Amino acid sequence: METLLSKVRTYRRELHQIPELELALPKTEAYIRKVLSALPCRLLSPIPSSVCAFFDNGKDETIAFRSDMDALPVTEESGNGFQSLHPGCMHACGHDGHMAMLLGFAGELAAYYRELPHNVMLIFQPGEENPGGAELICKTGFLSEYHITRIFGFHLWPNLPAGTVATRRKEFMARSSEVNIEIEGKSSHAAKYREGIDALEISARYLLDVYRMEAELPKETCRLLRFGHLTSGSIRNVVSSHTRLEGTLRAFQDETYWYLRDQLAALAKPYEETLGAKFHFDINTGYPAVINDEALTERVLSAFPGIQELPEPEMISEDFAHYQKYVPGVFFFLGTGTGIPLHSSHFDFDEEILLKGIETDIKLSRLA
Repeated sequence: METLLSKVRTYRRELHQIPELELALPKTEAYIRKVLSALPCRLLSPIPSSVCAFFDNGKDETIAFRSDMDALPVTEESGNGFQSLHPGCMHACGHDGHMAMLLGFAGELAAYYRELPHNVMLIFQPGEENPGGAELICKTGFLSEYHITRIFGFHLWPNLPAGTVATRRKEFMARSSEVNIEIEGKSSHAAKYREGIDALEISARYLLDVYRMEAELPKETCRLLRFGHLTSGSIRNVVSSHTRLEGTLRAFQDETYWYLRDQLAALAKPYEETLGAKFHFDINTGYPAVINDEALTERVLSAFPGIQELPEPEMISEDFAHYQKYVPGVFFFLGTGTGIPLHSSHFDFDEEILLKGIETDIKLSRLA
């Protein structure tokens, strides 16, 4: 008989070879449907390319487990023997592992779900990287239609020892927005710079103003506001008439997030009013922060002392946060132990760690 590890390894490697992007995942969807069709569950699809497996136990309450499905526009350089067959596309963020783990859990769940005090829904969700499939599923009313009262999810995490399961109460992963700022000045020859409006100088002063403002927030307020790209001007001896700043804004609490957004505009006003520059802001809304339900997380940590509690939240984002806006949820990290960063063209892991995730899912499914 094929062992669970052998099944999960096969799932992961076959899915790894057919990475697809965003919300159009026909091969991935077909693969998952084929595996699940052999199990005693009803298959649903609340949005295109999604696959949800409903293990109906005739109960009033349903608990859910979620896996993301989409890949990244990355050219693979892992060198393993089962590389992506789709050029320029790769499962570089572990979603192939998440799917394999949930498929493995589905097979185990089929043998005992009738013993549980609730139904179980497994959600295979497209579009986590972009544009946010979790929000699309939530907006269909799917969670309330199937009486989902709590939800769990995993993400592979390179900086934890292999097989380590970790989470934390409340703030876990940040809300993240891309920030683009255009500054319009006025060109003039450097020899007559006073006749121009120097967009480069203004951007430098403005950037320091922003960093000073952010640094004045209390140290215990988790947030990040940094700029990594600045372009300005066209030639060395002409005052720049245009600067573009590109950065990222991340926070956990909405009040902190909106304070920082408002300050970006407020700090621009003096330069507009006194120097005549014009600022244009393009800031996307991003995903909400992943905030683990405190009471549910406490129950999990108390029931399963082997789960590590992390001392600090992470500054990356995850669209699992949308589910937590509707029902209590807990998100977990599963350590790969490799140190290979997420989104790297060399990303890889040993599938044996997925057994620890399946073991945790089984325990969570039995939590009353």
